[in-house]
Amino acid sequence: MADGNGQSSTQKRLEAELKLVLDSHPDVAVSPGNWRERGSFDYLYRKGEFLVADRDLERALAGLRADDSDIEVVDSLTEGVSLLRGRGTDIDGPLDRLDALLGPGVVTPNHVLSVCDKTGLCPASEPAVPATLEPWPAVAPVKEGKGVRVAVVDTGFLSDGWNKPWLNGVIADAGDIEDPDSWPAPDGFIDPYAGHGTFIAGVIRCIAPGSEVTVEQVIDQAGVVDEAALIKQLDEALAKSPDIISFSAGTYTRLNIPPKAFVEFFENRLKHHKGVVLVAAAGNDATRTPFWPAAFPWAVSVGALDATGRDRADFSNFGGWVDCYAPGENLVNAYATGQYRTVVDPSDVRTFTDGMCEWSGTSFSTPVVAGLIAARMARSGENGQQAAAKLLQAAQIQAIPGVGSRLWF
Repeated sequence: MADGNGQSSTQKRLEAELKLVLDSHPDVAVSPGNWRERGSFDYLYRKGEFLVADRDLERALAGLRADDSDIEVVDSLTEGVSLLRGRGTDIDGPLDRLDALLGPGVVTPNHVLSVCDKTGLCPASEPAVPATLEPWPAVAPVKEGKGVRVAVVDTGFLSDGWNKPWLNGVIADAGDIEDPDSWPAPDGFIDPYAGHGTFIAGVIRCIAPGSEVTVEQVIDQAGVVDEAALIKQLDEALAKSPDIISFSAGTYTRLNIPPKAFVEFFENRLKHHKGVVLVAAAGNDATRTPFWPAAFPWAVSVGALDATGRDRADFSNFGGWVDCYAPGENLVNAYATGQYRTVVDPSDVRTFTDGMCEWSGTSFSTPVVAGLIAARMARSGENGQQAAAKLLQAAQIQAIPGVGSRLWF
């Protein structure tokens, strides 16, 4: 439905969310440039930045310097991939020429990932005041998941999150803690993505209360992180020997080519950590277009079921690359305390007095599956990959025609 200015609610949300990102990140650009006319966009990227596998570095530099003589290697992200940067901001022209010269996807943009994408950057809903203060999914009555380590790579952990009994013992380094007193908003409202990582940690701890959950902050207050920064953070997370990595953000890519940094990260790092499994959100755009890293065959990709558990949530991405669907609508868990002003409608101010909220999105169906994997690991003695494979077999048994494999309580 359109408003008095002829804008649909989706268009208003898209513009509001993009304004949040672009105002706080002037070095981020949108492709294509005519996204307003289209009512959607393909992907976000860092201006003038490129990713390339080290084996292709010299020929990539030679090709890029034909357009920008100042192009240089600015970072070696992890074994096998480097970040290049030049003074120019255009990437389409240089990449089109490099595709013809070297082959499609040899050099790729430094994509910007978000906790959703394309028609609106936030989860499927903004935080809402819950009807109940009891978490849902509920806290398991036994210490499921004991001895299993889960890394949540997301926003930070709220400093008052430990007040919730099911979050006692969650681990977050000093630099990964979100302190409400430090929120930069001069009006004192809760930051747009504050509590995202805390909510996710809470979902995991409800399903697997005995698990050791660590929260690694990489997504910023605008809800985004670029591919280069994320890979370095995932590398750091691996150094802490997790069994499961829960990641609730992603990106669409130029030409739907798999994102370069993730390809090299898997080949050179992740696949050498036996048994570790990455669980990733499928995205909230109701599209079958691959959403990365969830779309990689080595990731467990999670879509969302609606509140009944009998149908796919209308916002959830779908397709053959989605491994399973789990509860993702109207989940309740730990959140910030204070007032939240919605991104889409600044006149809509919501007051949270009890540190709980209701939230929807594949962001939250993802930790449901991560928690179920942790619980199974502790019961069976399987590693993360083995437990995930068995869980997906169980999801297939519960499959519903027209929906797909699903996990429900």
